[in-house]
Amino acid sequence: MKRDKLKLKFQFLIVITFILLFFITCEDSRQDNFPELDHDGPYIENSIYFGRGDYIEYHSGSLPIILSVPHGGWMDPTEIPNRTQGITEIDTNTYQLTKIIMDTLTARFGGKPHVILCLLKRIKLDVNREVIEATEENIYGERAWAEYHHYLDIARELVTVNHGSGIVFDIHGHGENPDGYYDLRTWLGYLIKGYELDLPDEELNTLDFKDKSSIRVLADSSSHSFINILRGETSLGTIMDSLGYECVPSVSALGPAGSRFFSGGYITARHGSSEEGIISAIQIELPQPGIRDTEENWSRYAGAFATAVGRYYEFHLGRSIQP
Repeated sequence: MKRDKLKLKFQFLIVITFILLFFITCEDSRQDNFPELDHDGPYIENSIYFGRGDYIEYHSGSLPIILSVPHGGWMDPTEIPNRTQGITEIDTNTYQLTKIIMDTLTARFGGKPHVILCLLKRIKLDVNREVIEATEENIYGERAWAEYHHYLDIARELVTVNHGSGIVFDIHGHGENPDGYYDLRTWLGYLIKGYELDLPDEELNTLDFKDKSSIRVLADSSSHSFINILRGETSLGTIMDSLGYECVPSVSALGPAGSRFFSGGYITARHGSSEEGIISAIQIELPQPGIRDTEENWSRYAGAFATAVGRYYEFHLGRSIQP
């Protein structure tokens, strides 16, 4: 009797072990089924590439301009559970607007910018965060996250090889402040905090602030002072102001004056030149009214953006944008 009980217990342990090994093997095989990130290379200009499940879209270009759109997606796959923490709202129409900007830059400069877009809803994936927070450790989300940053790395590498330098524009949308006030200005993020932008010029115009900014290499290449590049006459914000789109920082709004402001996130930090990178980056936070709300406004803004980027590039990199 005792021997029979021991035998049953042993058989039970064998079954449990087999079940555990089965699930572990399945989990491993799901991960091993992913091809290498560069399996779809080499990346040919004017070609379009998609990641697994078409969650990530990459337009390989020829211009020294890279457009990143992390929060404009709409895909809602069941294989990726909803994130339980962090911001989950979509940046409405940033995907559509960026496609118009891409076409406008192509027509204006005779070549296509590099464009990387996330088509997943932000509640599924936030590629503007570190991988654990971005995916909550879902393997399909992790794969899409890796693909997004892989394509950005490829775009930066191609720009570096073909042009020596360039700029990443990370395109977002901002909404009403918690107090209900809607700031209709565009916020330009250079990894300099809002309270730091509120400092006077003489305190902000230093090597320390330049070197920690996401436009360090661009500033090193420019004949203009860092403060001028950041919010002076040759700044992107001031150029956009002159074209009818008020920005912070700029000559007209040196800083946010204590109000809500986004200075740049994970993408701007990782893919900008604040550390060892040689491609500069700027986070662009666009209000919806007047820019993201209608097709007519998408086209109008795209034209102004192309003009401003062309001037900014020529001011600080010493040459016009061309393929």
